[in-house]
Amino acid sequence: MSDDPLRVGFLGYRFMGKAHANALARLPMFFPDAPAVERDVLVGTDEDALADATERLGFERYATDWRDVVDDVDVFYNLGPNFLHVDPTVAALEAGTHVLCEKPLAPTLDGAERMRDAAAGSDAVAACAFNYRFVPAIQYARDLIADGELGEIRQVRGSYLQDWLVDDDAPWSWRNDAELAGSGALGDLGAHTVDLANFLVGDRVGDVERVSGHLRTFVDERPVEDADGDGEARGDDADGEETKPVTVDDAYSAQVEYASGAMGTFEASRMTAGHKNDHAIAVHGTDGSLRFSLERLNELEVHTGDSRGYETVLVTDEDDPYGDAWWPPGHVLGWEHTFVHENAAVLSQVAASERGERVETDAPSFADAYDVQRVLDAIAASDERGEWVRVGE
Repeated sequence: MSDDPLRVGFLGYRFMGKAHANALARLPMFFPDAPAVERDVLVGTDEDALADATERLGFERYATDWRDVVDDVDVFYNLGPNFLHVDPTVAALEAGTHVLCEKPLAPTLDGAERMRDAAAGSDAVAACAFNYRFVPAIQYARDLIADGELGEIRQVRGSYLQDWLVDDDAPWSWRNDAELAGSGALGDLGAHTVDLANFLVGDRVGDVERVSGHLRTFVDERPVEDADGDGEARGDDADGEETKPVTVDDAYSAQVEYASGAMGTFEASRMTAGHKNDHAIAVHGTDGSLRFSLERLNELEVHTGDSRGYETVLVTDEDDPYGDAWWPPGHVLGWEHTFVHENAAVLSQVAASERGERVETDAPSFADAYDVQRVLDAIAASDERGEWVRVGE
């Protein structure tokens, strides 16, 4: 491998594009051993917005067709909507280009299988962007569990609650469409919870073997925002407002059974008033428990030994995960820092691969992401059938 920077191309420049571009800009400041990166090309369809984003996010150029990019960069970041995950990613891997793809891996299990198989057949690194693995408190929790501090794991509880759709008149977006998104709260939020549970306790409890799921859509249609580009919605109901159907779930809940006999309860909703981005997970064992909430992401609550209740641990010390890379103890980190950690891990794998080496990091593989998709698919199937479903059935 030469000493030249890794040339990176992004598909997508809005929410996730900003998050990952910010991470790449911060990376050399705080992780000097991370590979050097050149933000080469940004891909989108709206040329005016694309040109502005190219300059703002620090890219050299832009393109309007991902086909012109996937074999022309070293690393392809697929940050587009879910329906754009499969074909560009498979093409990149077939071209030998390394890939970081946002979650969920695909809108459907079949699409995720194609991506998993493409990764297995390629020498390129293929990672899925489950960034919550890289919260320092989560890493701290994983170490406690791995060290046996909680004993035998009996129960896992996870929830991901947001409120951006709590208003029935909140505007329709691609995230409300089954063809574009695959699912609603289940794939958008539940994917994070299933992966985080796998990351924390997978080695202790094994795979999810069967599930019982319940999905619910509370609002069947939503207004289209600014249909004519003038700041007003337009349309076809009595008030002249255009609407589109909501064809995904607003909320889900699930019971899961692990191979070890441990049980889990998961839920997510995008309609829970008062919860902005509340991803919480708790793990209970024979010798202790822990619980975490993303809305207090520098803290981990831990109960072990003879203590009567939980102790709140501020995970910011120099010897805590990632503590030596940032600020003095007590100077807390934020949501955006998880992307810096994630990019450091993935790009380290890429650089090692380019040298003909292999390094292990916490970056989720496409095989990991496919395992998540199998659980999500089983939860949806359980809801359709009204019965427990075995994963992979």
